Amino acid sequence: MFIYNVTLKIDWSIMEDWLKWMKDEHMPEVLSTGCFENSRLLRLIEVDETDGPTFAAQYTAKTREAYNRYITQYAEILRKKSFEKWGNRFIAFRSVMELVH
Repeated sequence: MFIYNVTLKIDWSIMEDWLKWMKDEHMPEVLSTGCFENSRLLRLIEVDETDGPTFAAQYTAKTREAYNRYITQYAEILRKKSFEKWGNRFIAFRSVMELVH
């Protein structure tokens, strides 16, 4: 099992609208690709929130091939949509993890 993790630092000015968009639009759209089985959105705690809160969006794929399919076929389009909607009011970095135990 593989977990695609997107860590996001969000500007305070968009937090409420961004959360609604993530839950109602973006995360369902990622799941609709068929590459992931489920998703969850977490808020990091015990971090500096001066510039805004930090979240982690996690998506679970059964296989590395499913994750790779997302990256090659869908990731660029969905990232572009995010930047078109929110501009530079967020930053994101991505990682992928394999479940060991």
